[in-house]
Amino acid sequence: MLKDIIEVIPHDNYQLYLKFEDGKEGIVDVNQLIEFTGIFEPLKDLNYFKTVKINAEWGTIHWDNGADLDPDVLYSVVTNQSIPSYRNLEEYEKSWS
Repeated sequence: MLKDIIEVIPHDNYQLYLKFEDGKEGIVDVNQLIEFTGIFEPLKDLNYFKTVKINAEWGTIHWDNGADLDPDVLYSVVTNQSIPSYRNLEEYEKSWS
């Protein structure tokens, strides 16, 4: 799937507006996706949470402490589509043919 995130706007209550390269856009409630422990613990501070940036190389969002979120997961939340699972490379290749 891998759709790059091209825009992020932080909102209150740990929500992010995301826009993807294919034009899909929507709000993601990060509070529903993660626990604020480990690398995500600094994000509990809403001011820090709002420092979110796009990492164009990875096609996703990140924070300066190294925390990031999988763009496939975020895309599935925004589009309400399931994330494809591939058991092995052969199954993945068949899905493209």
